[in-house]
Amino acid sequence: MLRKLLKHEFRATGRVMLPVIAILLATSVGANLSMRYLMDSHTWFLSLLGILLMVAFVLAIIGVFIVAFILMIQRFYKNLLQDEGYVMLTLPVSIHQHIWSKLIVSSVWFILTTLAVILASCIVAFNIAFIKDLFQGFGVLFRELREVRPVYAFNGAAFLVELAALLFLGLVAICLQFYAALAAGHSFPNHKMVLSVAWFFGLQFAFQFLSVSALELLDQLNFFALFDHLYFSVHGMTAIHLGILFMIVLTVIYGGIFYIITTLFMKRRLNLE
Repeated sequence: MLRKLLKHEFRATGRVMLPVIAILLATSVGANLSMRYLMDSHTWFLSLLGILLMVAFVLAIIGVFIVAFILMIQRFYKNLLQDEGYVMLTLPVSIHQHIWSKLIVSSVWFILTTLAVILASCIVAFNIAFIKDLFQGFGVLFRELREVRPVYAFNGAAFLVELAALLFLGLVAICLQFYAALAAGHSFPNHKMVLSVAWFFGLQFAFQFLSVSALELLDQLNFFALFDHLYFSVHGMTAIHLGILFMIVLTVIYGGIFYIITTLFMKRRLNLE
């Protein structure tokens, strides 16, 4: 059933995101023409047109991220907390599947939006010399990769997997912050959006307060002093792996707290009236 929910979510969000991404890529073509021909023109009209195209490109970059962000909140809000929720919550689907369908689709669109911005930036910088240098750079990279020792190749692949996992989990945690606030705010009969905003800032304050308090408590218990008596050496790459894994664990804990809050309010306190 999760697959059907994902299909429905991608179809609903794609109607918005795909045209916005297309507009971004179109403005990048205009920005390329502006940089290469229009802005250096001696005709004031063409020069002004070039400036407007560059401004449109910058606004498109900002806009595509804003749309992705608003759409992430809107889909959760309209699909589960408003009138659509009466239908969606009667489906033979668990609350966990509903939430994960929103999280996965939102994270995918955030990643695709970032890739689209990178592609648009490459289009702006596009010229024959750039493409030639790019292919030459790839050729040098591939030749060097053939001479890389297997251990470095393994570590490089592991870094990519770990960073991809950290990126995905970080996006999920960001989404869950808003989902938790919306779910909590909509447990009340009135002023739901105002209370959702209050819950968002309240949860952020509570989390920061508890984090600082926990660190101070551990310091008072001389927990960190225990590490002064441990003598071990960690290889450079191993230290990087451990650092990324530590960040992944913290991100999972951080997102897990908001996930528990979201599911509890959705299961026990949701008020659709």
